[in-house]
Amino acid sequence: MAKRSISKGVIKDIIIVGVGVLVIWIGLQVAFGTQNPFYVVASGSMIPVLQVYDVLVVQGHEPFEDIEIGDIIVFNRPSDHNRVIVHRVASIIDEDPKTIRTKGDANPASIPGTDFPITEEEYIGKVAYTIPQVGYVTQLLKPPINYVIIAVVIGIMVVKQMTKKKSEKELTFTDPLDSENDDISKELSDMDKIEKDIEYSEHAKKLEDIEKDAEDTDKSIEGRKKDTKEKE
Repeated sequence: MAKRSISKGVIKDIIIVGVGVLVIWIGLQVAFGTQNPFYVVASGSMIPVLQVYDVLVVQGHEPFEDIEIGDIIVFNRPSDHNRVIVHRVASIIDEDPKTIRTKGDANPASIPGTDFPITEEEYIGKVAYTIPQVGYVTQLLKPPINYVIIAVVIGIMVVKQMTKKKSEKELTFTDPLDSENDDISKELSDMDKIEKDIEYSEHAKKLEDIEKDAEDTDKSIEGRKKDTKEKE
């Protein structure tokens, strides 16, 4: 019975994790407007801006018509569409239809068939975020498992951030002297019952005696002044 319960529990957890990963993955696809929101940099053509094994988060909702010179974009190689490339837009070749030329920051020049001509057909999306060096881990696994791992990591980060903000909003300040706190009120009410320190009590008594002597001296001086004035 115990083995069966454990097996059912493991299967249930696997199903929950699987469904969670699927939901996160689909959600990210919708949010970023592309079938694959993540790409791992595989070459040094964009060094120093992008390093090998950096993970790129690609925004597919960015319209091709809005792409400008200087933007870093992800696209299929125009010559055969069998390779995904990440380069910077170097120039606009034509406006109708829009055609652009790209170039790797570390490359001396643009490569025909690789960097241009890029049209909307080749365009995948614009690089929105870079996650440094995470690709070291994901390169050990084949797609889409590697991208699923990234999706899970980002999903956890987002959930934790949202939970943290919610906790901060719900946090309220409680006055330690609030009368509604019975324990603290009782401690305050019992303070007068605490036995006073002997040394402190003796010191306080001496101060009282000194103040009393000073007061008697002042009265005596005032009385003498009054007698002297009456005699005059």
